[in-house]
Amino acid sequence: MAFATDIQAAGNNGIATRIAAFAAAASERFAAYKLYRETVAELSALSNRELNDLGLSRSAIKGIALETAYGA
Repeated sequence: MAFATDIQAAGNNGIATRIAAFAAAASERFAAYKLYRETVAELSALSNRELNDLGLSRSAIKGIALETAYGA
């Protein structure tokens, strides 16, 4: 007769570890979203002339913010 055993190291998959991982991931997502919002707000506050001096158009603001925050 064969027996299968599944041995896990203590604490690797415990509820506390999973909660901590969830909290860390949520914190990272919130920080990235906050950076995205701040970037959009700062670029939107610029005039068309200032954006043009930077080589940007108003339609590119969200794309630039996404790239800044998420590296996409």
